[in-house]
Amino acid sequence: MTTRDRQRNDRPHEVVFLLSDQVKLLDVSGPAEVFTEANRHGADYRLRYTSPDGRAVTTSVGTAVHVDSDAFGVERADTTIVPGGDHLVRRPIEPSLTDAAVHLSAVSGRVASVCTGAFVLAGAGLLDGRRATTHWRHTAVLATSFPRIDVQADAIFVADGAVFSSAGVSAGMDLALALVEADHDAHVARAVARELVLYLQRPGGQSQFSAPLRVPVPQQPALRAAVDAVVNDPGADHTVDSLAATAGVTARHLRRQFAAEIGLAPSRFVERMRLERARALLNDGYNVTEAARLSGFHSPENFRRAFTKEYGIAPSRHQRQFRTSRRDGRR
Repeated sequence: MTTRDRQRNDRPHEVVFLLSDQVKLLDVSGPAEVFTEANRHGADYRLRYTSPDGRAVTTSVGTAVHVDSDAFGVERADTTIVPGGDHLVRRPIEPSLTDAAVHLSAVSGRVASVCTGAFVLAGAGLLDGRRATTHWRHTAVLATSFPRIDVQADAIFVADGAVFSSAGVSAGMDLALALVEADHDAHVARAVARELVLYLQRPGGQSQFSAPLRVPVPQQPALRAAVDAVVNDPGADHTVDSLAATAGVTARHLRRQFAAEIGLAPSRFVERMRLERARALLNDGYNVTEAARLSGFHSPENFRRAFTKEYGIAPSRHQRQFRTSRRDGRR
């Protein structure tokens, strides 16, 4: 419901959380804090907590959360949030939980999952024929278990019509920010992000993790030395010969090790690390020319081409949309 809709209806936006035992606490509290903070900036969200049987649930950290009602007693909701938990992947989901998700989706304007909450929506058939995501560790299981879902393995969050899904834990806050912006405007979402010290906002299609985190730990000491040299200082003049000298092997041998363990040529690996460094610099407020120079690109134009090819967005546009702060740390 948009601000204009609420003005016409003069009623709060009902956000209903569907909880189950061993739910991950941050999957609940993260989005809840985003909506609550939005209320301090002109929004009017009313949060309700439910479980399939109306009983309190015990979270992943042992905290008891009391609920307002059983899910089947909800007659209307604007947004339903289904948080995740490790138990949703390890064992079959109870029918009462998927039935509750079906009921809430039928009375809600939109439904969203956080992390492994996607397995609840999937078990309820609510993701059939749709694009969706979940925590990176479980995307393969989701795709195998529910072949009718188009799993977006590396997305932070996915919107497909009125059905939303997000990756692990903190990505639920990214999704909640996006929902706040859709309901109101960028000014409200920006104010919430500023107060909660969040990115505004990581795009849904952005990778769940940075390039260094996607690199497997090299098993060979020589390769590890070369990889560490690039990761620690992407902007240095890394050639195959210089990396081979660092590793104490021949350039030919280093290429073979990169191909075997990393799956990339050394030059491609260096470029990816430089792009990741440049993206961080843009987010910190450096301009395109500065980011290109500090990350090791020979010219801003080469940097623009490489960045756009890698991330599907021009560096200047990325900075306008997703920068977190200026270099002096103020927002």
